[in-house]
Amino acid sequence: MDDPTVSSTAAPPLTGARKMPLRRAGSGAVGDRVFAALAYAAGMLVLVLLGGIILSLLIGGLPAFRAFGPHFLVDANWDPVQQQYGAAVPIYGTLITSVLALLIAVPLAFGIAFWLTELAPAWLRRPVGTAVELLAAVPSIIYGMWGFFMIVPFMSSYVQPFVIDGLADVPVLSDLFQGPPFGTGIATAALILAVMVIPFIAATMRDVFQTVPAVFKESAYGVGCTTWEVMRSIVIPYTRVSVMGGIMLGLGRALGETMAVTFVIGNTNRISPSLFGPGNTIASLVALEFPESPAGSLKLASLLALGFILFVISFIVLAISRLLLRPRAGA
Repeated sequence: MDDPTVSSTAAPPLTGARKMPLRRAGSGAVGDRVFAALAYAAGMLVLVLLGGIILSLLIGGLPAFRAFGPHFLVDANWDPVQQQYGAAVPIYGTLITSVLALLIAVPLAFGIAFWLTELAPAWLRRPVGTAVELLAAVPSIIYGMWGFFMIVPFMSSYVQPFVIDGLADVPVLSDLFQGPPFGTGIATAALILAVMVIPFIAATMRDVFQTVPAVFKESAYGVGCTTWEVMRSIVIPYTRVSVMGGIMLGLGRALGETMAVTFVIGNTNRISPSLFGPGNTIASLVALEFPESPAGSLKLASLLALGFILFVISFIVLAISRLLLRPRAGA
């Protein structure tokens, strides 16, 4: 027989147990709404800040766009005395140094990440990985000083004379590598940029390579694949999107780098056919000319227009990377 005393004393805890989740659910719903509102505000803040920066640059650069029109983008003349300004030289310098930096940095960064994840002994992976990450924390002004006092003399004394003399009789390459060996120039700036972006790309590649499930690689090794075949056929396809994101992160820093490039590029407003020739980038030109630009002047408007153009270039690069990452039909 059931004891009524036991059943009556057991009922209240069950009732209380039913009520507790209701109170938690109500409190959790309020917390979820507050958290969602804060997250939404944070996301909108990013858009507002980005839109405000772009809008301010566009409004500030409108006098230059009105004065010079579309010709501003292709004019290589930058003459503050005659009030003639063109963006061709810094646009060319920005693009060529960034592309050259990626051509140098991406293979080296891939090699570093590949070695750290697949070949390096366990006791050496952490120190080398930490050293790579520390390179990303070095201020750009330090890279610029290092480039000016160490790389420029080395380039002018050894690298540039050797390359210029060695390629003097080669039809196309002689034009790309000619001129006096001053040490500064587009090639030196690209080399410094490559050193600066390698840590970002290498650290990203290393982290995403480590996210590949071990069973995938073990299965490939089990059927006789070599280490390089596993990397090429398993790891890279699995991490393609993240690897491209790391490369775009490095390109973003290369496009906007200022002081390190200013130290070594030569700061000359002309387009040279030689990679050893001096040049300018948008960021370096703005850094040099901005302190001498009076408020409301056409020169200041031209510099703000260059800043807007740099935003547009970055947006185009990002859009191209998104197109490259779109899944292909039938893939």
